[in-house]
Amino acid sequence: MCSACGFPKRPGHWTDAGAETAGDRIRLQLSRANVLAKILAPYGLTARAPGQVPGFSLSTFTGKTEIVPDLEALWHAVSQQLGNPIDPLAPRFTDPR
Repeated sequence: MCSACGFPKRPGHWTDAGAETAGDRIRLQLSRANVLAKILAPYGLTARAPGQVPGFSLSTFTGKTEIVPDLEALWHAVSQQLGNPIDPLAPRFTDPR
């Protein structure tokens, strides 16, 4: 998919609701990645929005990186990386281990 024009339009994920244009989709993706980075930082993980493709790039502090297509897959990958699921709504300032 072209990140500039959004053609061809990919089938939407429910988290893309309200994104009418390609620019809206990219802004939403970058905004989500910013929030995810804050949630995952205490666990030694980072999430980035590649920008050119849908989904997220999930990386460990050692550099192991996995591309995931959406938020559901991201939480599954986080669970696999850590060996247990996390609650993204739990307070962030507690020791995650």
